[in-house]
Parts: sequence; C-alpha cells; structure tokens
Amino acid sequence: MEINYPNGKIYTPKKNNSEIRSKKDYSYSNRGKTLEDEINETNDYYMQKGTAVIHKKPVPIQVVKVEYPSRSAAVIKEAYYRIASTTDFNGVWKGLHVDFEAKETKNKTSFPLKNIHAHQIDHMRLVTEQKGITFLIVRFSLINRYFILPFQPLQDAWNVMCNGGKKSIPFDFFEQHAFEVVPGAYPPIDYLQGVTKMLSE
Repeated sequence: MEINYPNGKIYTPKKNNSEIRSKKDYSYSNRGKTLEDEINETNDYYMQKGTAVIHKKPVPIQVVKVEYPSRSAAVIKEAYYRIASTTDFNGVWKGLHVDFEAKETKNKTSFPLKNIHAHQIDHMRLVTEQKGITFLIVRFSLINRYFILPFQPLQDAWNVMCNGGKKSIPFDFFEQHAFEVVPGAYPPIDYLQGVTKMLSE
C-alpha cells in the first residue's frame, strides 16, 4: 500500500522480515549445506526406504565446565576428547559393515592429506582386514564434485606422503581411482550407488 503525502512524497512500506525471510528461504533452501548435512539426509532416506542403517558416530567428549545463562539453557564452556575419533559414519548395508570418513575441501586441484589422521588410516585398515567396506567421501566444494575413494588407493597415497612424497592427492588421481557420485535432490548424495560400482570392480 502506498501513501501520498501533501508535500508530494510517496511512502511505500518495506516488506516485513517474515516476508523477506520466506522468500529467501524458498530461493536458497538447498544451498549452503555441508557434506555432513547431505550425508545425514541421505542416511535418513536409506532408513526410510529400508536400504541401509548408517549413522554418524557420536563424538567422544568429556565435559569439564558448563555454565547456565538461564534456567532452561546450558552452555558447554570446556570439554576435551576422551579418545581419538575413528571415522565419521558407520552402519550396515546388505549384511555388510560400512565404515567411512567424509571430508570437503575448497581446493580445486588436490585434496590435502592433513585432513586425515594416522589413527583413522589404522582404523580403516583394521575394518578392511575384517572384510568391512571402508572408504573416503570427498567433496570438492568449489566445483561441486563428489568422489568415493576406496581405502586401498587412499592408503597408497598416505604411504607416499609418509615416505617423503606428496602431501596431497591430486584431483586427477580421484578421476582415475575414485568413483564419482552425482548429487541429486533426494537423496542429496546417493553414495551407496557409488559403493556398488566400487564393489563390482
């Protein structure tokens, strides 16, 4: 609604915050999600469809200090990891144990191995020795490409680094040794489709 003032000026009221927010939410509802968000949504989809039961592992922390700014709210002020974490996700799919780490990078040309820790490589090796399925999901966020890297080529790249070689995995290594997953609407990242291809080779 416009208001005409005697001085000739016209006043047009601004949209209220709810109108602006609803329009913005509609336009950007699927943007800005982290790889973890996308995998959690995908895991929910798998659960609903009865495809697999896979969850994010809880972080093993010990709370040391908690403050209560109000009676109904608690804020953790100090905590530490009780033990080193292993991988991000695990569960069961078609009677098989699935165990994997998920990482994203803004680097377009390589994946820095500093994002992985030695105890995670050790854990993935032990899972593989027990015939479990383990792998790394990497999202190159700036180009929006997703790859499933099996444990063996990941371990090979890790060993090269430990022997004084490259401290990152080149992008073309993923194109040669990993399995690309094309993102969708629902589920966002159908990574088990990529794992099926991985197991067939």
